[in-house]
Amino acid sequence: MEQYKEEFIEFMLESKVLKFGDFTLKSGRKSPFFMNAGAYVTGAQLKRLGEYYAKAIHDNFGDDFDVLFGPAYKGIPLSVATCIAYSELYGKEIRYCSNRKEIKDHGDVGILLGSKMADGDRVVIIEDVTTSGKSIEETFPIIKAQGNVEIKGLMVSLNRMEKGIDTEKSALDDIKDKYGIEARAIVSMADVVEKLYNKPYQGEVIIDDTLKAAIDAYYEQYGAKA
Repeated sequence: MEQYKEEFIEFMLESKVLKFGDFTLKSGRKSPFFMNAGAYVTGAQLKRLGEYYAKAIHDNFGDDFDVLFGPAYKGIPLSVATCIAYSELYGKEIRYCSNRKEIKDHGDVGILLGSKMADGDRVVIIEDVTTSGKSIEETFPIIKAQGNVEIKGLMVSLNRMEKGIDTEKSALDDIKDKYGIEARAIVSMADVVEKLYNKPYQGEVIIDDTLKAAIDAYYEQYGAKA
């Protein structure tokens, strides 16, 4: 596993973004783990988060893109932080763009915030986590309506590796099949388990045999089919 991935898992724990216990998800599923990207709130956290996203995007999609699109609302700070990090790490100026929930009819009119998109632009979409793919269903037509643009891929922070509500495939695989978009994550839950299972972190074993059994049982029921 790449070093930045191991560091990112530790960063999620330090930031209390990734938690383990008993959680009821929006889908109604009972999960032994939960991720809340809204817990990244400080300048230092957002700076590091942007760097991890930038490294993952660079590794997966390279530098041949022009716009980083962050769907409202959580995608807005993600796109801004990652554009800053991309400039600092790779010396490439990427424009940020996001959508509004309501179209503005005065001043800076339209549905977009940040950079406009034009024919020939190459776009990477950035999100926190995708469980059902519903956000891409809303985002895809917004981007495509801006002109002859190419969507290079989607980057999320965590691949939960579970099947969607109405498919046996993971949300990321389903997005690729439906929209032809390569969907990647900084880390997967398999990476998290590999990093933490029966290995001490700050003097504590976070994923012990009991929690590992609960995670295995969850994936037995909800794990995505390759």
